[in-house]
Amino acid sequence: MKAYVFPGQGSQFVGMGKDLYDQHEIARKLFNQADDILGFSLSKEMFEGTPESLKETKVTQPAIFLHSVAMAKVMGDTFRPDMVAGHSLGEFSALVANNTLSFEDALVLVSKRAMAMQKACEIEPSTMAAVLALDDQKVEEICASINGVVVAANYNCPGQLVISGAIDAVNEACEKMKEAGAKRALVLPVGGAFHSPLMEPARQELEAAIQATHFSTPSCPVYQNVTASAVSDPSEIKANLVTQLTAPVRWTQSVQAMVKDGATEFIEVGPGKVLQGLVKKIAPEVEASSALI
Repeated sequence: MKAYVFPGQGSQFVGMGKDLYDQHEIARKLFNQADDILGFSLSKEMFEGTPESLKETKVTQPAIFLHSVAMAKVMGDTFRPDMVAGHSLGEFSALVANNTLSFEDALVLVSKRAMAMQKACEIEPSTMAAVLALDDQKVEEICASINGVVVAANYNCPGQLVISGAIDAVNEACEKMKEAGAKRALVLPVGGAFHSPLMEPARQELEAAIQATHFSTPSCPVYQNVTASAVSDPSEIKANLVTQLTAPVRWTQSVQAMVKDGATEFIEVGPGKVLQGLVKKIAPEVEASSALI
């Protein structure tokens, strides 16, 4: 069974999608449509922007989403998922891929999500940190012991977890992680505490937009970040998508569930190779590769 997976923030690069735009009419239409919907030239930012401008949340999220969806569309009839999943933002790409959301509706939601997250980041100084080679349970225990907001945010693969929260709390947690034997506990260059309680203002804002959007019955299950299990009910997908902003991304558990349910091949659709690297660490017995155009 084929599982198609879609990357999240951090996979962007200058020039992303230019080959798709130049060589495929279907991709060109999507890029032009995205520029019209967003009211600025996202394609220009992707093709000619700077690494700094591409890092802006309002650009990064729609850019990665657009690249992923365009790639899936260009694959045409060869794109036949038995199941899909996306890492954080990538969940929106996955929901277009399995026909839950239209491209237009998903792009509008991704843009609103990016703006809401940006606003939430400005309310309170916050950050994230990568923790390597420490047991998940130990990371959770240390976060719980800190007086301040800090939580496990991304379960990326065994021995690789990201924590998220207020700056002082994250710094204190990093010191305790190192004392507990973490190989590294490194603060990341991100704008805020994604997938933590500090994203609550963004969650409230996005909830209204998601509830007002039509979600169809998907053509195959999506393994959502919040539950790490197969979901096919549109109302449940909506609820999980809202919760996702303040809840952890359970990527390790999602991949394990997909393998348990029969996935033998994982294909990453979008910029970069981050997810296939994580899949190989989580489930070395399965195939993991980039989508072929």
